[in-house]
Parts: sequence; structure tokens; C-alpha cells
Amino acid sequence: MNTTVLQSTFVLTLLLAVGLFFFIKASVKDRIEQVKLSSESAQESLLTDLQQYFAQRAYRVAAVDAPNYKVTFEGFVRPSWFLAIFLTLLSAGGALCLGLVLSMLVPQQGQIFLALVFLSPLTGVFYWKKAGRSEQVSLKLESVAESGSQAKSFVTVRGHRDELAVMQETLNLKLVD
Repeated sequence: MNTTVLQSTFVLTLLLAVGLFFFIKASVKDRIEQVKLSSESAQESLLTDLQQYFAQRAYRVAAVDAPNYKVTFEGFVRPSWFLAIFLTLLSAGGALCLGLVLSMLVPQQGQIFLALVFLSPLTGVFYWKKAGRSEQVSLKLESVAESGSQAKSFVTVRGHRDELAVMQETLNLKLVD
């Protein structure tokens, strides 16, 4: 095969391997956000709903600042078996491709490069150790009296973006711009 083709294939495969590396690294990254949400229920009722929601999600109260209506919940986020297996399979495929290209470039040691596939379970171990961690969700409640008889409550929440999305949908909270 033409060495120019092999070299360009190697460069492209190397670029894909770098992308795969950063994809695996990003799988354990913290995605903390802060949003302000509104509710039609009263402040005390909203606080009760939030406490019940986080209790169901296996969070516990870590800190309470009652005069300022601030509550911090803490819970352990378990890693996903599916994602650990998926990342391991992705890294096995990437290592196989890189090994095949390297074995074509250096045919004398071709079998050694194919052994890179055996390193792919380290990806699952990396994900499993880094993804399982303790996370905190901080809440600050505010109440605003409206012109009618109904009060409107606001809650400022800081936590993982996936947890915030589920909470917003479950408790029927509206995003404040």
C-alpha cells in the first residue's frame, strides 16, 4: 500500500483517538449550573415539596440557614453501568483502529500494536472511579406577593444540570429569565 495513504490514515486515526480521549475525560466532568425557577405555590409549600423530592432521590439535608431560607442537600451519584460498558467498547474500537494502522505502518511489530485493545477496560475503571461522587444541591427560596390573593415563590438552585432538569420537570417549576 502507498506510504502516503498509510501516513494520512495514521494522522486521521490519531486525531480520532485524541477526540475519543477527550470524550472519555468529559464523561466524568462536573456539570454544575445555577438556575432561578418560579412556582405558583407558597414558599413553605414549595420548601416541603423540595424536601420530599430530594428525600425520594436519596439526598439528605447537609446544611440549613433558616433565616435566609437556604438549604443544602447532599447525595451520592452512582456511576452508570451502561456508560462504563459503552466507554469501554468505544475505547476498544479506537484502540483496535489505532493498532491496525500502526501494524500496517510497522509490520515487523504488528502484533504488539493490536495488544492496545487489552488496555480498553482501563477506561471503564477510570469512569467508574471518577463518576461515583458526592454532589450537593443548594437552594435559596424567595417569596413575592402578587397583586391577587396568590403568592408566587422563587427558588435559586445550584446543582448538577441533569438533576436540575429532572427537578424542574417533576415539580412543574418554570425557568425565570
